This record gives sequence, C-alpha cells and structure tokens, in this order.
Amino acid sequence: MKPAQTYLADFVSLLFPQLCPACGESLMAGEHVICTDCRFNLPFTNFHLQPDNIVARQFWGKVNLEAAYALYYFAKGGKIQNLMHHFKYRGMQQIGVLLGNIAGGQLTKNDIFKTVDIIIPVPLHKKRLRQRGYNQSTCFANGLAEKLNTPVDETSLVRTKATETQTHRSRFSRFENMQEVFAVIEPEKLKNKHILLVDDVVTTGSTLEACAMQLLKIEGVKLSIATIAYAE
Repeated sequence: MKPAQTYLADFVSLLFPQLCPACGESLMAGEHVICTDCRFNLPFTNFHLQPDNIVARQFWGKVNLEAAYALYYFAKGGKIQNLMHHFKYRGMQQIGVLLGNIAGGQLTKNDIFKTVDIIIPVPLHKKRLRQRGYNQSTCFANGLAEKLNTPVDETSLVRTKATETQTHRSRFSRFENMQEVFAVIEPEKLKNKHILLVDDVVTTGSTLEACAMQLLKIEGVKLSIATIAYAE
C-alpha cells in the first residue's frame, strides 16, 4: 500500500506536472530533470573518443591544448537549445549539474581527462552574476567534479570587464571583444597543474581562447577544455 506522502506527491504532480526542459513532455515517476527518452537520445558528440574532433581543431595553432570536448551538438530550435534556455534563463541550475555528471561519466573513459588536477569555469562578470544569480559554467563544473573527483576553482580566473553579448558578432569581432577581459589571480597556485577549463556552449571559441591564453602564461600549466555543447 502506498504511503500518504506518495499519494500526495502523485496528486500534486497531476495538478502541476514537471516537464522535461528538453522536449516539454511530462516527467514520469522516477525521472529526474530530463526525461528518459531525451537522456538517451539527445545529440551526443562522442568527442571523448575523437582526439582530433571539431572543437579541438578550432584551437589548433592558437592555444596549446591537451584535449577538447563537448557533450552535445547544439542546433537552433533543437532540444539542446531548449535545455540551455531553461538552464541559463529560468534558474534550473540542476540541469547544469546533471549534464556535468553525464559528461564526467564520459570523460572518465579518456586517459587525458583522468589527469586533470583542477576544474575552472569560465567566469561571469560580477554585474552579470548578480543579475543571473549563478554562473552556469560553475554548475556544469560542479557536476563534472562529482564524477572526476576533482576540485572546482572559482577564484583564480576572473572576468575584469563586462562585455556585450557575442551572439551576433563575427568571429574576428568576438575575438577582439574578448581581449584583455580575463585575468588570473595568484597564478602560483596553478603552477604545474592540468586545468580543465569549462563553459556552456562553444561556437567560435573566442571566449575560451581568451581564457586559455591567460592560463597558459602560468609555468608548467597543461590545459584541456570541456563544454556542454558545440554549436555547428
């Protein structure tokens, strides 16, 4: 016989059903954040199995990376865009943590990512952080950390300038817009570390490149990149 709390939960879910942020369908009992169908059928890249994947190639000849990775392909109007909208603008931080867990599970199968010492999320400017209330890259980093058993460092890399949205800029304009935007605090703490730099979506890679250029100035640093999605 079901306990009274279970009946109450079932009744509440009938009145206020929880919806999958990817497809909009109601979550069934036992489903968490994302429905089972989406969890298994979202557009995985499998870049953890491809050392010369598209994301890695974006940085060839620009910054020296150990490895680069994105969990999903991002397509306009697709399920990943729906997920990212709920994650970034509707306060669903749990999406980032869950996707970090999924990505971390994949990265534990890659020997390069097993050597990561510290995870650093791309920082938001203080003004943007106050507006949004959280850094989506940190949520993703926290989910990765649970699987990789690696600490997250939110203080060593800072954003010193507030920048306008990159959405409608050209690649060169994005690169110019990101110059001198980031700085490293107490770089001696990161000496000789393998850093995993993480962001939500990579398009041209200009933001990650700007961060990477600062981190790679530190003695002995090795750098890898991981993102939730790659926008083709």
